[in-house]
Amino acid sequence: MPIINRFADLHAEITEWRRDFHKHPELLYEVHRTAGIVEEKLKSFGVDEVIPGIGRTGVVGVIRGRRSDSGKVVGLRADMDALPIEEMTGKEYASVNPGIMHACGHDGHTAMLLGAAKYLAETRNFDGTVVLMFQPAEEGGAGAKAMVDDGVMERFGIQEVYGMHNFPNVPVGEFAIRPGPLMAAADQLRIEVGGLGGHAARPHMAVDPIVVSSHIVTALQSVASRNVDPLKSVVVSICALQAGNAHNVIPQTATMLGTVRTLDPEIRDIAEERIRVIVESTATAFGATATCHYSRDYPITVNNPEKTDFAVDIAREVAGKDRVNTNYPPVMGGEDFSFMLNERPGAYIFIGNGDTASVHHPEYDFNDEIIPLGCSYFVRAVETAMPA
Repeated sequence: MPIINRFADLHAEITEWRRDFHKHPELLYEVHRTAGIVEEKLKSFGVDEVIPGIGRTGVVGVIRGRRSDSGKVVGLRADMDALPIEEMTGKEYASVNPGIMHACGHDGHTAMLLGAAKYLAETRNFDGTVVLMFQPAEEGGAGAKAMVDDGVMERFGIQEVYGMHNFPNVPVGEFAIRPGPLMAAADQLRIEVGGLGGHAARPHMAVDPIVVSSHIVTALQSVASRNVDPLKSVVVSICALQAGNAHNVIPQTATMLGTVRTLDPEIRDIAEERIRVIVESTATAFGATATCHYSRDYPITVNNPEKTDFAVDIAREVAGKDRVNTNYPPVMGGEDFSFMLNERPGAYIFIGNGDTASVHHPEYDFNDEIIPLGCSYFVRAVETAMPA
């Protein structure tokens, strides 16, 4: 079955919703306007239950099919938050909120799930219940975990979960997925180096935390090159080094911020252990001190093999047999839908956004052409998982 015809009729309307969300982006849990609009629209569609405030500012909608004999409950998720980036698209619907933009396409994800909600509430051509989860704070706030911790799975009896993310440079009209690890665990590093400040002209009388930090940054590259099997994946990136504020003063301290990405729990453990040892021992070698604050944030996004096969079948129905990449390479970006997949079997799929700027880029924009495809995927997943 190709794209559902109803979405050709709804395309302009859903695009209008998407561009309104794009114009008024909100960060993390402060998605009050977006969540309010989602709540209002779900009610106007005739959704059976609309519950705000799940996971602080998340919204849940419940739609019951024509029958409920199967007792099945399927969860669909979309994220709502934006990023702290100054937009450079020049679009007429560009962000009106300085320093904030939808640079990851969550405006499109929310609009597509709303479109699916409208259709499902109209037709109810399924036997069971669909739970629509509109989530805040995917971009670093673990909004999916907040919804899980708020009991979203148990409260609504969700048995399996599905999510979707647009993906630049995957062609429009195509999907990409793989079973098992699809996206990386995303951990955070904060390294505090303590030295001995002094005059820049007398470095021998100081312990320079900048020099120490530089050696730590270099040594950390050995985690990937010398501590981990070359056939495994790990990324250790130091992305900020903050120290001093004068041209002639050796500072007392330095702070580094970074991230660690892995696709395997064992490699995650190895990386954390080696990073701690390297940081502390390198500092000691230079007569300095260092403390490594290692925070395990988003888990690995792992697709259930059986549900991945199901998602592939749905994507092929919608896009065509040859337009679904079933062995897409794992991505080292993180995704908090992993918290939901840890609670229930399910699958996360990429939908091609075409030849656009990368996500998290100031010139990125969601491709409105893919709206009917994404809406159709959500609907067919529900109707196929719970046939009437």
